[in-house]
Amino acid sequence: MITTPKDAQSHRRAVATSKFLDDLSFASFDGAYPGRKFEPIVALVAAYLEEEAIGAVLSAIPKEIANIGVTTLVIVDGPGDATAKIAADHGAFVCEFPVNRGHGVALRIGYAISCDRGAKYITTIDADGQNDPEEMPKLLEPVLAGSADLVIASRRLGVDQTTNRVRKLGVRFFAAVINALTGQRLTDTSNGFRAMRSEVVRGMHLEQEQYQTAELLIEAARKGFRITEQPTVWRPRAAGRSKKGNDVLFGLRYARVIARTWLRDL
Repeated sequence: MITTPKDAQSHRRAVATSKFLDDLSFASFDGAYPGRKFEPIVALVAAYLEEEAIGAVLSAIPKEIANIGVTTLVIVDGPGDATAKIAADHGAFVCEFPVNRGHGVALRIGYAISCDRGAKYITTIDADGQNDPEEMPKLLEPVLAGSADLVIASRRLGVDQTTNRVRKLGVRFFAAVINALTGQRLTDTSNGFRAMRSEVVRGMHLEQEQYQTAELLIEAARKGFRITEQPTVWRPRAAGRSKKGNDVLFGLRYARVIARTWLRDL
């Protein structure tokens, strides 16, 4: 592919805009919570238009795991509903983007804020109710025990209560692809419910705007972090609808993320 000066200029402009929005988010958060430190465990929730589901998710997040305090951080990926207000009403730290930027960007900002505020361990959990917050201790167990750096929730090792056969086939297919590329033996590489030591994301190069799960796994495997899985329950979405697009579009975009992440450092 030939890159033209116009393409390069557009890329530089996009990078500058992204950095400006990043800095704006950090400054806004610092202004809202000056000097506030987090507990050692952070429950990170990236949410966009999830006012119907997020309240129940936040209510179920434990305040303490293995006698270690838990802070809940919600990154609201753009305005449009009451997601940010509901999160704040539930006692969460809230960072709301001025525009929708993508799930991957929300997680990247959440990782940076968590590390800056003193987090030792980070869990990520969906805002749509498909993950059970009460399973967070099970995900964190290998990390807290020192036997793993990154733990992925597996609906294939646990219970998948959804009925979409295409998505289930996609889970198997993409797990096989990522395993072939990284030498791992994972069963559910597209699951966003996970727990990790904060060192996993400190300094990691993450650039995907949307489907970041594959990017994080591939980069973590390349850096030699110990990755394992825990069986969990995967529930139907509590309310609303997925922002990932239809099955075919989601599959194509996810495959593109895998290819770009794998090829960029070769």
